[in-house]
Amino acid sequence: MTPEAIPFLPRGVRTHFDAVRNTPVLLGPERVLMLDQIGDAVLKEVDGESSLDAISARLAAAYDAPQADIVEDVCEYLEDLVNKGLVGLRHD
Repeated sequence: MTPEAIPFLPRGVRTHFDAVRNTPVLLGPERVLMLDQIGDAVLKEVDGESSLDAISARLAAAYDAPQADIVEDVCEYLEDLVNKGLVGLRHD
């Protein structure tokens, strides 16, 4: 996974706020993944146009954290979701 890669939510996958559980979730075919505050913040930045580097820069600015730390965490988190089929990656 490179900083230039562009993450996107594949067809049939979306974020949603589950009012019953009072938590944000990632809905995919036949599965629901409850999101914590960090996962929700990362996925809100996944727009299918922004690179991992751009997403990390915005999160670093929002949370006043070093971008080098953020990009590592974002890549690790999204790589797990890619492996589960809940996020796709484009390499333009």
